Amino acid sequence: MSLADKIAPAPRQVRLAGLIAAVLGVALLAFAVVVLTAPSAPGNNVLAEAAFYLVFAVGVLVCGGGLALGHTWARSPGVVIALMTIGVGWYLTVPSGQPAVGVPVLVAGVLPLVLLFRQPSRAWALGQEAGETEQEAAERGGLEGRNARREHDER
Repeated sequence: MSLADKIAPAPRQVRLAGLIAAVLGVALLAFAVVVLTAPSAPGNNVLAEAAFYLVFAVGVLVCGGGLALGHTWARSPGVVIALMTIGVGWYLTVPSGQPAVGVPVLVAGVLPLVLLFRQPSRAWALGQEAGETEQEAAERGGLEGRNARREHDER
């Protein structure tokens, strides 16, 4: 059995959601640099704040890379990142009164969420085979059940 047969290729929607998450990670990295270089009031712990954004950016980049490369483990963190991005976008748009910044952030959160819940993405995450319903895939054990069956068939 070839490597291509062993790996479930991720649909375009998942890979696009990963690229959007990676762009958000790069934006967080840039924000960490801005926090470090901006003048601050005495007593502010700028290093801790920048370190927080740096660690968060690395996590978002890893998740975005995982989705872009088609790893199923990255789907749930990708959904969480999208929901957090929607919250930040809403806060920027409504309470902060900065719709010019908030609306694009909202879009950057909603788009991956929609992409990760479209039918091809759900089928990929479930390990659904052609002609199989989501219920049948779940009863079989999803992606892990399909992989276990392939390993059993190879022996």
